[in-house]
Amino acid sequence: MTTIPLTRRGADKLKEELHRLKTVERHAVIQAISEARAQGDLSENAEYEAAKDKQGFIEGRILELEAKLAAAQVIDPASLQAEGRVVFGATVDLEDEDTGAKVTYQIVGDDEADLKLGLISISSPIARALIGKSEGDVAEVQAPGGVRSVEIVAVRYV
Repeated sequence: MTTIPLTRRGADKLKEELHRLKTVERHAVIQAISEARAQGDLSENAEYEAAKDKQGFIEGRILELEAKLAAAQVIDPASLQAEGRVVFGATVDLEDEDTGAKVTYQIVGDDEADLKLGLISISSPIARALIGKSEGDVAEVQAPGGVRSVEIVAVRYV
């Protein structure tokens, strides 16, 4: 079984979603199905069909989250001993060599990635280019506009 790397924050986020789906969403859709059944003929009942579709989505998402959490390898970035190398969970300060633009990213699991928050997926091109490099190294990143060079200004484990 393949493990799925997650930060503690990412695992907690998935657990919260799973709890919400099981305790709130599942009960709400069951209530909606019950109300739709009470209206009589189910063959032409749009509310019933919509509620059944939503139930299928919720149950599928519950199974997906349970499988991900079962296969999760939770990594606490603060406890990493990576000796300044970029690894999963590291927060990296970068500077674009062409434009001088500075940006900070944390490398996280696929499910917790959010570029607006500076969280990039471990499977993204930039993360793959950074993994294993150290402060002061230059990484070549394959971007949609071509290859970009970024210098690693700092690596933190927070």
